[in-house]
Amino acid sequence: MPLFDTRVAAVLMRLDRNPFHHGTLGAARSLGRAGVPVHVVTRHPAGPVARSRYVRHSHTGPGGEGLTNIREMLAGVADRLTGTPAVLLAMDDVTAVALDELRREDEGPAARFLVPEQPSGLLLRVADKARLADTCRRLGVPHPRTLLPGCADEAAAMAEALGLPDAPVVAKWSRPWLLPPGGALRSTVLARTVGQVRELYARRSEAGSALLLQRCLPDGRGLDWFFHAYCDSSGSCGVAATGRKVRSWPDGAGLTAAGVWAPNPAVERTARDLVAALGYRGIADLDFRLDPRTGMYHLLDFNPRPGAQFRLFSDPWGLDVVRAQHLDLTGRPVPDLVRSYGRRFVVENYTALSVLASPRRRGGLRGGGGLETAWYASDDPAPALAMARAWAAHLGRRAWAALRRAVAGPRRNGLPVPPPRAASGAADASMTTRR
Repeated sequence: MPLFDTRVAAVLMRLDRNPFHHGTLGAARSLGRAGVPVHVVTRHPAGPVARSRYVRHSHTGPGGEGLTNIREMLAGVADRLTGTPAVLLAMDDVTAVALDELRREDEGPAARFLVPEQPSGLLLRVADKARLADTCRRLGVPHPRTLLPGCADEAAAMAEALGLPDAPVVAKWSRPWLLPPGGALRSTVLARTVGQVRELYARRSEAGSALLLQRCLPDGRGLDWFFHAYCDSSGSCGVAATGRKVRSWPDGAGLTAAGVWAPNPAVERTARDLVAALGYRGIADLDFRLDPRTGMYHLLDFNPRPGAQFRLFSDPWGLDVVRAQHLDLTGRPVPDLVRSYGRRFVVENYTALSVLASPRRRGGLRGGGGLETAWYASDDPAPALAMARAWAAHLGRRAWAALRRAVAGPRRNGLPVPPPRAASGAADASMTTRR
């Protein structure tokens, strides 16, 4: 295993409100096992991740969403850390974009941490779905046809042009990190009717960003792939790999619930060419889907931070993208990743939901490269136990809310909606039948 500068702490920062983010736990375990002191900044300082033996301290996230709140919170974390500046890792898109803005401030709190040097504004350009589509068009990177409606009627017409009602249309919010908490709006939805598209467009103010409509590529086993890499200060990506998504949640259009490390030269070539053309530095997670009609892999998302499943790509020496960033930013040599094809990664709670939703989708996880689970680890079992308790409570609340809605029936303006009245002829026929 490479030698780490264990005098330099790592701060894992995640600003969204999801308490079940296994990627943050994976990063804490990866760096903690290497002897690096790990601090976590989260809105859930008592959540399952904080139970890990490898988390030195869990800091409470900012009280608000704005840059001022984040700036003050980071200054407080920096004041509590002693010694050399810590390596700061963004674990979600909202954090990555915020840190990119703060990094430009010469005297800002981000200057007190070690972060990769990026071209100005690049992280927002790849994280924003509309700007990513424009970037792909400009650079000739295959990307599903994406349209940006300017009104409800235009949204309906564009949805029909993209395939409705014969095929669903992918509806995405351009900046999903701005969605209000609570899950009322999802970052990505498979819209199946024009009415659904109109309804989503009407909620764009609530969503906080523009609605995009995208051609839906066929979903099927073996079509979804992802690429993870760490690009160092010279632009070299010696730590990079491709994997295949075996199961996802939500099924067919969500995060990786189960995946396998597998070679895909076409995906790797496209991804490497793109990050090189952008001058990208740091950790990147790119999602691709194969269009079987053309044989081309289309870029779906470019996440400027570790993907939640990044631990799939941990080589026999324990090297992964998170460790690579710590090594690089502390001046240590970063070896090339040793390929471990067949290695598997499973997120226990999401895989269970995926199996329940699609029990017939079998296979794909057999391999001889070892298996890593997202939550359970024999040397660190506490987070899995805490997750199981919190997950059971979460599902219980969801089930209770669904039951209350079903009992209450449909409502409009807070009042029950009466059942439709039958026509007199239909009522007479119904009475005759009962008799």
